[in-house]
Amino acid sequence: VQLQASGGGLVQPGGSLRLSCTASGFSLRDYYIGWFRRAPGKEREGVSCMDTSGDSTYYADFVKGRFTGLRDDAKNTVFLQMNSLKPDDTAVYYCAVDAAACHRGYHAMNYWGKGTLVTVSS
Repeated sequence: VQLQASGGGLVQPGGSLRLSCTASGFSLRDYYIGWFRRAPGKEREGVSCMDTSGDSTYYADFVKGRFTGLRDDAKNTVFLQMNSLKPDDTAVYYCAVDAAACHRGYHAMNYWGKGTLVTVSS
C-alpha cells in the first residue's frame, strides 16, 4: 500500500503546476482524498478534500478559485492543478486518504504520501 506524490518544482509567481498522487495497493475511489501543505516555519494546513465520487471537492479559502482537484480512475491517480501560484503557496505538499470522510483531522488519515516541494519564486 503506497501513495506517491510528485510534480513539485520551482515556478514563478502567476505560474502553474500540476501535482500528482498515485496509489498502489488500493483504489482511490474508496477514499476521501486530501491535499495538505506545510510551509517553512508554519503549521501543516489542509488544502483540499475530494469525496469518493470524485465530483465534489472542498477547497480552503486561500486556494479557492486557483486550485482544482481531479481524479483519473484508470490511473488510480489524483491531481491538484495549481494556477495563479503565489509565493505564499511555497510549501511541501502531501496527499493523504481517509476511508470515512473529509475533515476528520490528520490523525484520521489512513495513508500518507511523501511530500513534494513546491517553490514559487521569481
